[in-house]
Amino acid sequence: MAINTPGTSFTFEKYHDKLSASGIAARTDASRAWFFDKLKTLSNINRRKLLKDQALHSAPRPLPGRMFMFFYDPKGKEQLPYYDRFPLVIMVGKAKGGFYGLNLHYLPNRLRAIFFDKLLSFANNNKYDQSTKFKLTYNMLSAASSLKYFAPCFKHYLFSHLQSVPVEVPSTDWEIAVCLPTWQFVGADKTSVWKESLKQF
Repeated sequence: MAINTPGTSFTFEKYHDKLSASGIAARTDASRAWFFDKLKTLSNINRRKLLKDQALHSAPRPLPGRMFMFFYDPKGKEQLPYYDRFPLVIMVGKAKGGFYGLNLHYLPNRLRAIFFDKLLSFANNNKYDQSTKFKLTYNMLSAASSLKYFAPCFKHYLFSHLQSVPVEVPSTDWEIAVCLPTWQFVGADKTSVWKESLKQF
């Protein structure tokens, strides 16, 4: 449930409580700035323990509109310039052998926050409970100028290459997951990956 880091530990509940105590409203520019500031000090994140956090739910077959974390070993990885072993994905729809999704890790922090804020306007409601999900399609993503940052994030994931059972991040925890530095890029460091992503807009 906890992530072992030097001098600290992480749970979604812990950071919910801290945000509440700060008096900052959730899902605002201020809350995302707060989370980015507090979570950036986390290092050596134990991602396997993260997948067991009490806030997350096992989801062997991801559903469209939901957010997921999982370990992944891509097909043809030897030919890829880089990839993320631990994606944070909003499933967009089904695809042959798997699904299409937006891996938010491919955007630098500031643009990830902006993109996430725009995506929230495509949620089916603002209850932020089990009924809340994103209503997205590829055509919507490519047509909406407010979602122009989707290009480097849009990926095809194969079930046969999943290295763990996906866990769903509930809507109450979307904001924390977006700010949590859990990317695990192989083949390039985050700065290089994000620089290449900027070229795709």
